[in-house]
Amino acid sequence: MRTILLWMARNPWLKERLPRLRFIRKAVRRFMPGEDADAAFAAAAALAASGHGILFTRLGENLAALAEADEVAAHYHAIMERGATLARPIELSVKPTQLGLDIDEEACFEHMAGLAARADVAGTWLWVDMEGSAYVERTIVLYERLRAAHRNVGICLQAYLRRTPTDLQRLLPLEPAIRLVKGAYDEPSDIAWRRRAEVDGAYQAAALVVAEAAREGKARLALGTHDSGLVERIAAFAEAAGVSRDRLEVHMLYGIRAGELRRLQEAGYPPFTLIAYGKHWYPWYMRRLAERPANVGFALRQLLP
Repeated sequence: MRTILLWMARNPWLKERLPRLRFIRKAVRRFMPGEDADAAFAAAAALAASGHGILFTRLGENLAALAEADEVAAHYHAIMERGATLARPIELSVKPTQLGLDIDEEACFEHMAGLAARADVAGTWLWVDMEGSAYVERTIVLYERLRAAHRNVGICLQAYLRRTPTDLQRLLPLEPAIRLVKGAYDEPSDIAWRRRAEVDGAYQAAALVVAEAAREGKARLALGTHDSGLVERIAAFAEAAGVSRDRLEVHMLYGIRAGELRRLQEAGYPPFTLIAYGKHWYPWYMRRLAERPANVGFALRQLLP
């Protein structure tokens, strides 16, 4: 099922037609409050008031023209200005191809650097999101350049990629901010772990490496997972090594396991909610379905009266 759903995420014919279906549009509301920034801010206000950190990501990737990247960058600048009105500033998570990485790498860097500078003034963070394996090296190089000039920049790494332990060792001297996720793309077995036990093991190992650096104040660790059992296993090992729970941020998507995130917040983990919005949600949504079978069941129930 995962393979089929990831194929559906890439299929241009389905990408054009499925979003028109009413039940698909209804089901996607589980994962995003709406398609515009107003809906995202309405959802963020209550969460921020309850002590959650908030990340915004405007959906879209692999732009075809630099003019589109200019518009995206301008949108995010406006989001940071508006986000200052909340209980705590909005953090941003941005895909490099949304800022033109496919077209002009230097233009992409300039847009990212501009956002990082604006985030610094706003007292918040810019996260460089990770995409498929073809983009990993260029994304890490982009992050290294940004981190050289800005302290408030993080990067997302995918635990299921076999190269991730090496990437971590490469980044640790930068005292990085790492948001660790399992991985949501359909990667071949020669470059990615595919069995759940393997992915979980790789995730735990990577998390503990960053946690040790976080203990010394030399890294920021964000556990980007809805697997609360895995979070608690990591915490048990981390606490034995002297890493307190307040160093283990838990980042979950809006609408998924919100009760578990509240429980983890009460247990001492800093909670963050990532709110996605935008019109170009189809590929992202299909990857979310592929991550957990329970998500597929929810979508199918939208077919019922």
